[in-house]
Amino acid sequence: MKLNIAVLAGDGIGPEVTEQAIKVLKAIALEFDHSFLFKSAPVGAIAIDEQNDPLPDDTLALCKSSDAILFGAIGHPKYDNDPSAKIRPEQGLLKLRKELGLYTNIRPVKAYDTLLEKSPLKRHIIKGTDISIYRELTGGIYFGEKQISEDGNTASDLCEYSRMEIERIAHLAFKAAQSRSKKVTLVDKANVLETSRLWRKVVTELATEYPDVELDFLFVDNAAMQMILNPKQFDVILTENLFGDVISDEASVIGGSIGLLASASVGDKYSMFEPIHGSYPQATGKGIANPIASILSAAMLLEHFDLFDEAELIKEAVEKSLKLEITTPDLNATYDNITTSKVGDFIADFISNPTDTNINFNNIHLGQSTII
Repeated sequence: MKLNIAVLAGDGIGPEVTEQAIKVLKAIALEFDHSFLFKSAPVGAIAIDEQNDPLPDDTLALCKSSDAILFGAIGHPKYDNDPSAKIRPEQGLLKLRKELGLYTNIRPVKAYDTLLEKSPLKRHIIKGTDISIYRELTGGIYFGEKQISEDGNTASDLCEYSRMEIERIAHLAFKAAQSRSKKVTLVDKANVLETSRLWRKVVTELATEYPDVELDFLFVDNAAMQMILNPKQFDVILTENLFGDVISDEASVIGGSIGLLASASVGDKYSMFEPIHGSYPQATGKGIANPIASILSAAMLLEHFDLFDEAELIKEAVEKSLKLEITTPDLNATYDNITTSKVGDFIADFISNPTDTNINFNNIHLGQSTII
């Protein structure tokens, strides 16, 4: 298969982790005789610095002409710490989602057996957790009308949803549940919000088309609590934009590091794949950023194009890296010589040499920097 992939590495650690995802995709292409062509473009703070625009026209045009987008991270302290800034890196990402119609964000959350002790939650609580969060991505309060009074003392953000916006992502969530544990949990605030009551009405009506899937409801405050008390109760979580943003970041603590969580943002025509972590500017250039979320996002890209064997091999390589503790300091402080790049090297080498990699990469623990 031939794929043209737009690379929007972005800011902070974005370029470092994205480089490892590309390294792994190149190994997959070589092993399975595919052709993946990568072309880069600026987005976020770096694009503002270069062109005074967080999403330049040329970047958007590249995305629209590509088969898929591999995204890194955006954000910089000079914008994060300045609430008065009129142009912000996040505006580029929001515009990209809207322009490409990326209305569904899919975030897998898994508790790896080899990392159960790394989580701040107790082992018996998280063991066996396997959740897929479906977050609506182009509607709600993030895109609603925003107002601030002339004196600057009163502000408002409009949260608005239509039946169509709810139906299209709900169908995807129910279909995903059919191939998993056949349960969808709608997370909302229907006891207070009119938009949430519309979500309940529409999703309940839609559920009749999927009689093999159980539909459950939780208010978002209770869902946040249940995510910590008993995450294993969830299969597919369906929710609106703001609640999905919060719930999925909360879920990141289950695996022990936000550096493990990948995501896919998909629409009817375009698709984008990115780790859910931020730009982590404090770690930029230090080689300590965890690239696994970006690498697993690359696996989701392959799955999107029905390259399931290829994606499974990446996941197997990631599992092996975790088992052998070929991981960055967020998960393993014992071997401080294992850098972002070395994790990528290991996973790429496993793809090419799955039977030999176990032996070869033990040398990393001894301070070796190359594969032998």
